[in-house]
Amino acid sequence: MNSVFNFFSPKDKTFQPMFEQAGNNLVQIAKTLVLAVNTPDQEDRKVHIKEIARLEQVGDDVTHHILLGLSKIFITPFDREDIHALASSLDDIADYIYAAAMNMDLYNLKNISKPMIELAELLLEMCKDLNIAIAELRNFKNTRLIAEICIKINKGESTADHICNTAVGNLFDHQADAIELIKQKEVLQSMEIASDKCDDLANVLETILIKNA
Repeated sequence: MNSVFNFFSPKDKTFQPMFEQAGNNLVQIAKTLVLAVNTPDQEDRKVHIKEIARLEQVGDDVTHHILLGLSKIFITPFDREDIHALASSLDDIADYIYAAAMNMDLYNLKNISKPMIELAELLLEMCKDLNIAIAELRNFKNTRLIAEICIKINKGESTADHICNTAVGNLFDHQADAIELIKQKEVLQSMEIASDKCDDLANVLETILIKNA
């Protein structure tokens, strides 16, 4: 019966394009973070951080329009609370990537550690996968792919935890400068929280799958 209902239901021309815009924007933010952590020169890095700030604002605008749409549109492609959760989760990931970038800049971080680069690259991979899953919400034809991506995101979040915890432990063992330790710890943990938010988004996608199977 759900399949019949979905077949005759009009295509979502409001929310899905905005979800995909937010997903694409998230990939661009993550790509720019990778560029930032791989740029040794601080002044050159500032250019990438400024672009992350711009993209984060773009994401905020998309989130605003999604939530505004919820207040105006009577028929939605799936439950309103799930639309709200999906939009909020996308926004949270962008916020923490932005926080990591801003901390690098505000703390005048001179040395970017290998774990920071590893976390940034992992976040990019996770954001790309989530973007693919979000695109599949158009018609729910490939629910298996969405489910597989959700499992992959969960594993990625565990990997991020391990990278961050190991790096912080090494800082306490080997970093004699307490201020530098705090700076690096803040950046690492902001990236790790961004990975947590990726996992939160995967959980939202799984909920949507269950309700619309």
